[in-house]
Amino acid sequence: MNPQVKLPDGIIDQRGLIQVLIHEHHGSVVVIDSVPQVQRANHYHKDDYHYSYIIKGSIIYYERKVGSTEIPTKYHYEAGQMFYTGPMIEHCMYFVEPTIFIALGGKTRTPEEYEEDLVRLSSLHEEYLKRTN
Repeated sequence: MNPQVKLPDGIIDQRGLIQVLIHEHHGSVVVIDSVPQVQRANHYHKDDYHYSYIIKGSIIYYERKVGSTEIPTKYHYEAGQMFYTGPMIEHCMYFVEPTIFIALGGKTRTPEEYEEDLVRLSSLHEEYLKRTN
């Protein structure tokens, strides 16, 4: 199932645009600025989840269920799009251009809580390339 989130129509008037991303939220909100040719994530969360909204640039996103031996599914998201990563989903983000995005997590981003919920993995991006070329 495609993790892309369908955003509601924006509210537009003479002042500009208001785009609602999510109505209720009690976890963390972080802005992440990535340089080209780098990977982020390569992990999964035991309980946490996050929405990722791209402000500028694009993200190549890979995911699969924890423990699966299938080739990770690859998606491409651009500025103005949002996608969801649930718990127990192995995931990786690869950046081909400078990219800024907002991550809205279900839990706090304190180092202790974040690390306790996180399980690190080897590169899903590199695995995908090896298995599809």
